[in-house]
Amino acid sequence: MVRKSVDPNIEITLFKKLIYTPIGPISIFSDGSRIVKVHFEEPGSVIDIKEEKLPECLEICARQLNEYFEGNRYIFELPLAAEGTEFQQTVWRQLMKIPFGKTISYAEMAGRLGDPKLIRAAASANGKNPIAIIIPCHRVIGTNGDLVGYAGGLPIKKWLLEHEMKNYSGISQLTIF
Repeated sequence: MVRKSVDPNIEITLFKKLIYTPIGPISIFSDGSRIVKVHFEEPGSVIDIKEEKLPECLEICARQLNEYFEGNRYIFELPLAAEGTEFQQTVWRQLMKIPFGKTISYAEMAGRLGDPKLIRAAASANGKNPIAIIIPCHRVIGTNGDLVGYAGGLPIKKWLLEHEMKNYSGISQLTIF
């Protein structure tokens, strides 16, 4: 259990579950009823503390992420509560519309937002996505097809995209530039 507060007068209790995946350890955080964060951890930097009873949404999220990594899940069905500005929320909703195994460019994302000049703003909001993998910010690539920018690092972005492409439509390999 972790305590978090933006306002010193308000204390929020977050619950945490650590899972081990092919791309390294991932921490999942919940407010008790919704997933608020999915975070990549540095291998060897985390201690797995067992909680007696975790919220059901954490257990379900862990199961769905494991199914994703096994190649058996293409859509997540979870209650989410990503904290962000109205614009960030709009971008994250657009990310949720990118199908499994597919990518779009930052320019295409800006177009979906209604203004081609929003490329940098969309990229910034994409980079602030607190719920990795489930809100699939890894599915956004450079306009020229290059893998660019990912909080988990480009090797993880490459792995996730290749994993999805392989499980969606056969074998595929991507190049990091």
